[in-house]
Amino acid sequence: MLSRRGWILFALISVLWGIPYLMIKVAVESVSVPMVVFARTALGALILLPLAIRSGQLDVVRRHWRPLLLFTAAEILGPWALLSDAENRLTSSMTGLLIAAVPIVGVVLAMLTGDAERLGPVRWTGLLIGLTGVGVLAGPHLGGGSAWAIGEVMLVVLGYSIAPIVATRRLQDLPSLHMSAFALAVAALVYTGPAIATWPDAMPSGRVLAALIGLGLLCTALAFIVFFELIREVGTSRGMVFTYINPAVAVVAGVAFLGEPLTGTIIASFALILGGSVLATAHRSPAPAPSASVRPVGDAHAEDAGTAKEGDTQTAPEPASG
Repeated sequence: MLSRRGWILFALISVLWGIPYLMIKVAVESVSVPMVVFARTALGALILLPLAIRSGQLDVVRRHWRPLLLFTAAEILGPWALLSDAENRLTSSMTGLLIAAVPIVGVVLAMLTGDAERLGPVRWTGLLIGLTGVGVLAGPHLGGGSAWAIGEVMLVVLGYSIAPIVATRRLQDLPSLHMSAFALAVAALVYTGPAIATWPDAMPSGRVLAALIGLGLLCTALAFIVFFELIREVGTSRGMVFTYINPAVAVVAGVAFLGEPLTGTIIASFALILGGSVLATAHRSPAPAPSASVRPVGDAHAEDAGTAKEGDTQTAPEPASG
């Protein structure tokens, strides 16, 4: 059972990483894709980088700069630009639902790279159900500009699935705060030139400025801080359950604030993708320990508690932040 603080953090992160699609949709109405990515990464780095520097351990960052660059490319540099460009042609709710396929693709990648347990019938069923949901959602739009945009979102899904693999295999010693802060800083530097080159001729409207500020301060800086607190409070496994909630937030936000349609296809694909994700990422119950190795209950609880505590201090896989 989550504590009251755990529930508050869980609700916050579900919203903070469910509304970026809405804000991106509003922002790309008036400013370029590089400008959207630069504003988001620069504002996020402005908040997180001082916190990371103050906490020290900068030598760890220097030792891991190569995998950190790879993580940044897979999590931010490519995906945030592709996502922003795709929303020039797709609704925010549809984009959010397509991104919900990340856990499914993650399972496939883990299986292909030999870093996953053998898939049983339940998980195979989940993969097929989830992919069917993606097909139901994307199928009617596979024509013209929409097909290109869907391809862009699928590349984002691939990047969001690769980034956690890089983090867990190559960045285990790097604290999550440092990983996020320096990744955002690198991305902001990369997009500074393109943002200047595509700077808007006129001041964007207050609505667009609010969306850019919200993306940087709320959906990036505050969201990462809340995420780290949630992981510390409830652990990685329970904390990551929010990835099943934020697509619903994306749909509700798009329908409520942008008047996007809520069709039967969207509802059906939502149920298929989310249901498939839950099944595809389900873990088998561990086999019972042999009776010869059974320890007193007190010792078992002590070891379990120690393991859980150790697990919570490791670098958590970064979620698809949108």
